[in-house]
Amino acid sequence: MNPTFQRDFQRKWTQYFPGAELPVAYFYTDRVTAAERRDSRDEEHCVVASFARVRRGHTFVYSAASPGCPGWRRYTGFSQTLRPNFEYFLSCGIPGEMEGERYKKSPALVGTYLASHPPFTAPARYLVIKRWDKLASRDAPFAVIFFASPDVLSGLQVLANYDRGDPHGVIAPMGSGCASIVNYPWIEAQAEAPRCVLGMFDVSARPQVPAAQLTFTVPMRRFEQMVANMDESFLSTAAWGTVRDRIRQTARA
Repeated sequence: MNPTFQRDFQRKWTQYFPGAELPVAYFYTDRVTAAERRDSRDEEHCVVASFARVRRGHTFVYSAASPGCPGWRRYTGFSQTLRPNFEYFLSCGIPGEMEGERYKKSPALVGTYLASHPPFTAPARYLVIKRWDKLASRDAPFAVIFFASPDVLSGLQVLANYDRGDPHGVIAPMGSGCASIVNYPWIEAQAEAPRCVLGMFDVSARPQVPAAQLTFTVPMRRFEQMVANMDESFLSTAAWGTVRDRIRQTARA
């Protein structure tokens, strides 16, 4: 991480989104330090819960050997398989054997969804997640994740469309919580014009995040462009000033 860019974003974030929490960033690497390992805690349940510690300033290190649900392992690229009868698990279930989540109307629709959402292979041994201000100069973030309120989301959404001719700078695809913060941003990062991903709509993951927050994940290449646009954008207008003041007041409450 370029220290100058890191500080520049923090300055602008404090100016335009006063009191809003910093994003977390993640990257793949083949090397982690002993300190990063000590600071990390594995979670047996939904791995989204691990982000609570990261948001408080701790590091989370994940690998193929870490515990956690099969979905997180797949959507971070450390596995290309799913649980048996997944198409029934995500839809109607199997009487007497499996309760379905009923997120899709039929097993056939799950199959269609999976065909359009293929797995990928993690590019390194570890996935490391840190709060923005805890990133070291050697870290190379792949994307940043904001856990944000509606007011903060409004600013991020408009900024994500500021330099685009079309109105689709942000997408909100159906998927698990972990797919929305890792898998879909991974796909977007490969695009010529990466889009941001609004997420954490997954009903199963919702209990792991505050009630009034969603996630807004930005591939790093797109994030650099958005930060460069902040000072000349709507963020300096009186209209945003009204929202900005409410963000500040909410943070103080």
